[in-house]
Amino acid sequence: MSTVSVRVPATTANLGPGFDCIGAALQLHNEVKFTLNAGDLVIQASGVESQKVETDESNLLYQAFTKLYRYIDKTPPGVQIEINLGVPLARGLGSSATAIVGGLVAANVLAGSPLSEKEVIQLAIAMEGHPDNVVPAFLGGCRLAATSSKGWEICDITWHRNIIPVVAIPDFELSTAEVRKVLPPQVSHADAIFNTAHLGLLLRGLATSREEWLKAALQDRLHQPYRQALIPGYDAVQEAAVAAGAYGIVISGAGPTLLALTDKLHTQAVATAMTNAWKQAGIKSTVRTIPIDTQGIIVS
Repeated sequence: MSTVSVRVPATTANLGPGFDCIGAALQLHNEVKFTLNAGDLVIQASGVESQKVETDESNLLYQAFTKLYRYIDKTPPGVQIEINLGVPLARGLGSSATAIVGGLVAANVLAGSPLSEKEVIQLAIAMEGHPDNVVPAFLGGCRLAATSSKGWEICDITWHRNIIPVVAIPDFELSTAEVRKVLPPQVSHADAIFNTAHLGLLLRGLATSREEWLKAALQDRLHQPYRQALIPGYDAVQEAAVAAGAYGIVISGAGPTLLALTDKLHTQAVATAMTNAWKQAGIKSTVRTIPIDTQGIIVS
């Protein structure tokens, strides 16, 4: 095989109290085609914000592609990469995870599949630095990852069909590295206990769609209180979403995208309220309902 195409979903990570350990795949995708050649690297990009994509060896897709070859002690071959972007960059929707997963998976297929699915996932986590985006991007659905003596253990999280994600994407970017700098190096026992309890409640709320559990469960003390100030209009958008029928909102990944969870009856009202709240703050946004992607990567 000399050509492989990979479709990878966007992700929303953290989900409030699930900082760096839980994430869900969304039905918004990047599609990438890899074709082996005997010449120099060629990268072509189209779609959302394609003008921002690096087209040299610094491209993250290419870095992931070459990382797998080097991991299996092989020289990376020449390749042409065609990228069709549907996931906006630096918005907290896992664009880097789509690149890492897409590059690793394509390289593994083109190299004859020397690594198992679990091995590729472990390599993706090591490259990303945390599992909450790359795991659901690879496997689909909502996933929780935790370390063990043998690496990472991954479990699927039940997401009730009545819980609908509403994604509000503003027209400005936040760097994950910069956003992580605002986090304190230590937290109190009280805050750790708070998040442990609320993560447990979130898992039960997602499985049952029980309103009072979800409204309480989306609270967090580890990252969101420190990051909210970096997102203009956050408080106004949160208040508007809840007033319109959302269980609550969370920062998607490192932001600035905000994710509201609601039921089927309130999706349009929540989307309109979030759009208007940001508009009143002078910020343009794209607000849409995006269902959970249950498939993960699709290779063809």
